[in-house]
Amino acid sequence: MIEKHKITFDILGDAGNQVAAQFGLKFKLSDAVRKVYQETFKLDIEKFNGDASWTLPMPGRFIVDRGGVIRYAQADPDYTTRPEPDETLQALRALPGGN
Repeated sequence: MIEKHKITFDILGDAGNQVAAQFGLKFKLSDAVRKVYQETFKLDIEKFNGDASWTLPMPGRFIVDRGGVIRYAQADPDYTTRPEPDETLQALRALPGGN
């Protein structure tokens, strides 16, 4: 994705959702939801995560400045609740040097 979109900033990869767990943003799929992922969506979460935990991270967006300070945070257990892209862009532009 970084190469395809020529992204010039770091993007966190989180195999096994270990970082999500440290921030309380990891949840385990119920057996019923796991079945839907496997049979309906044909998704192999074990392969994607690199482990057999059947966990997912809570959707969230975080902007961390070069000093490691979180400048913007949004997370919601309802995966359909997401900030508008313009909100995220405004938060980026508010950073020093964020034209």
